[in-house]
Amino acid sequence: MRHPEFQYLDLLEYVLERGDERIDRTGVGTRSVFGAMVRFDLMDGTAPILTTKRVYWKTAVKEMLWFLTGGTNIQPLIRENVRIWTDWPLATYRRETSENISQEEFERRILDDDAFAARWGELGPVYGKQWRRWLGADGREHDQIAELVRTLRENPASRRMLFHGWNVAELGSMALPPCHMVYQYHVTSDGRLNCLLFQRSVDLLLGAAFNYVGATALQLMLAQQADLCPGELIWVGGDVHLYLNHLDQAREQLTREPRPFPRMRLTRHAASIDDYRIEDFEVEGYSPHSAIKADVAV
Repeated sequence: MRHPEFQYLDLLEYVLERGDERIDRTGVGTRSVFGAMVRFDLMDGTAPILTTKRVYWKTAVKEMLWFLTGGTNIQPLIRENVRIWTDWPLATYRRETSENISQEEFERRILDDDAFAARWGELGPVYGKQWRRWLGADGREHDQIAELVRTLRENPASRRMLFHGWNVAELGSMALPPCHMVYQYHVTSDGRLNCLLFQRSVDLLLGAAFNYVGATALQLMLAQQADLCPGELIWVGGDVHLYLNHLDQAREQLTREPRPFPRMRLTRHAASIDDYRIEDFEVEGYSPHSAIKADVAV
């Protein structure tokens, strides 16, 4: 059987060879294709943590746990040594203050000064806000995750088990509109929980690997909370692109042979979807190739 990671590598190669080259929002430029799908089977405990480069899976899981808190400020992320969201508020700070502060100094001030963090560490109503506190026209807040867990338990045959982050009214206030924007769930008659994740825009070299891990972690948590078994993770991409300063790194990754996927499991049964910690996730058998460094386009 062909290694499932080849789905990703084939897509990487396709974008390299067939992608439409154009200037994007960041000014870096991309090669892009529109529409792609990969499928990963989680039933045997394996997790799609790419092996052709090292993926820092704990960072991806910590980010997902932060989303579930409903948080929108980077201070808790920095406390967990997660720095993947710093670029956007840092760029805003530099632009609005004309201070050419280093990332290290900016993050230190976010950690040490709560008032500074409240002013400059805020990302606006991004993922967690929409997932846990979507504001309706009537002024009521809607917890999409709590409703999803309830429906998984009480009505698993429902075709309405989904949540999303594309709140049109609040897009302009977000540091970055949601990329992985719709998660839909499906329960089979024998108790397997499947997920289809639609991602409108994906940085294929840097972002996709994290999105696979985050979605897998969430699927494991939801399955446990509803007494189900993880099934398939189906990832669908809209604008799937490589930044022009990532092409050499993509070519390097394509020279590497995939190794066996690791296994991911939860080490305890959490009391609720809000009770998980990074220590609850265990990954075994992860032996990837070395990391591939690349810059994030902001």
